[in-house]
Amino acid sequence: MTRNILLVFENEEILPEALIYARELAMRIDAKVTLLMIEPMSFAGRTVIGPKRNTIRNIENRVGKLLSDCLQTFIQKGIEVNSALKIGDPAQELMKFLADRPPFQSIVWGSGHELPDKGKGTTRHWMSRVVGSLECPLLTVSKREHREGKTKN
Repeated sequence: MTRNILLVFENEEILPEALIYARELAMRIDAKVTLLMIEPMSFAGRTVIGPKRNTIRNIENRVGKLLSDCLQTFIQKGIEVNSALKIGDPAQELMKFLADRPPFQSIVWGSGHELPDKGKGTTRHWMSRVVGSLECPLLTVSKREHREGKTKN
């Protein structure tokens, strides 16, 4: 059985710790890796894309370069890897992406933050809206904080 790991980034931000974590996990369980960048964008009226065409093209160019650079670190380790970009409502785009792919054994959220609380109202992070619908574990990778001169008693 082929194992698959999905590494999710958002807002054109790549967390190096998440890349390292996903690469080491893939080597440990002999898995393929898919890098997914999700870019939030509202499409008012859902039929008019014309005015945003240039913005979308610019995002595709920037994210394509970012993801291409990331792919190399996996390829050098002999890990099969691919990438994708989804633009729109992040929660919807993630769920549509998952529905169109073979199952993943784990999803690594490379935001650098802990999983957001299931807050109230519109302040809720989009990931907290979908986490209960995922069919595999969601792993979060936080930024490492270096504390100089502090010791734990």
